[in-house]
Amino acid sequence: MEKVLDIVPLRSLVAVADRGGFQRAATHLHLSQAAVSQHVRRLEAATGKRLVERDGRGSRFTTDGDHLLGYARRILALHDESLRGLGVESEAAVLIGSTEHAAAQLLPRLTATLEKSLPEHRVRYRLDRGTALREALGAGRLDLALLLGTTDHPRAALVGELELTWYSAPGWIRPAGPVPLVAFDNPCALRTAALNTLTTHHIPAEIGAEANQLAGVHAATAAGQGVAVLATFGTTPQGLIPRSDLPPLEPLPLYIWRRENLDPVVTQHSIASLRHLLSEDIPFAQGA
Repeated sequence: MEKVLDIVPLRSLVAVADRGGFQRAATHLHLSQAAVSQHVRRLEAATGKRLVERDGRGSRFTTDGDHLLGYARRILALHDESLRGLGVESEAAVLIGSTEHAAAQLLPRLTATLEKSLPEHRVRYRLDRGTALREALGAGRLDLALLLGTTDHPRAALVGELELTWYSAPGWIRPAGPVPLVAFDNPCALRTAALNTLTTHHIPAEIGAEANQLAGVHAATAAGQGVAVLATFGTTPQGLIPRSDLPPLEPLPLYIWRRENLDPVVTQHSIASLRHLLSEDIPFAQGA
């Protein structure tokens, strides 16, 4: 029997991630909690993978769940973009592009904040590499994009900085020779920051493993393939530990870019919301 990933269950999966749980996802989608749970079980049946599991009183995404979540966001973004292109969408929407670095911890809270300040808009996300997001923004397929790295572009506004941390598997021991890095494929701001920091401190390095998605970087690092530089908002990814035996990393500036002719009200509220969230002193809760 052919396996199918339906749009409705995928939207429920994304809502569970963005809302921080099944009940909040159900409230947002105007469904029962049982319906949202059933949607996730349908996805698990289709993939043959456990996607979400209990974690105390709450729940957390498994590695496979995080992996599918990235695909789900892209599938839904393309689905909704197709409807907009055909003039089908019946409500105002804000499509925000982001790299995976900000997705797990920042986007759920950004969604909740924007829904209060822009109640007439529905917030959607597209997760992709920075180069693809810039291209989509320039083509008008995105309204806003969260991108790392300094810029003086007139349609970009600085909203804060992302603290960077070295991570490794618990049993990983730093070798006597070059430090092996687990990194995203080029181009990547975190990869560049790691290599530049080690070079500045005269520490030889080599790429031990590469991946094009965050789940792959986590998996390779947890498998002991080397150290990775991640922006995790004060949380520690499952299966990893922070390292204090490598040089400190400078934070990376985070800018929000807007497409041409975007409603200034949407731009202003988005900038204000992100600046507020990134200035908070309380660390982001795992899975929030």
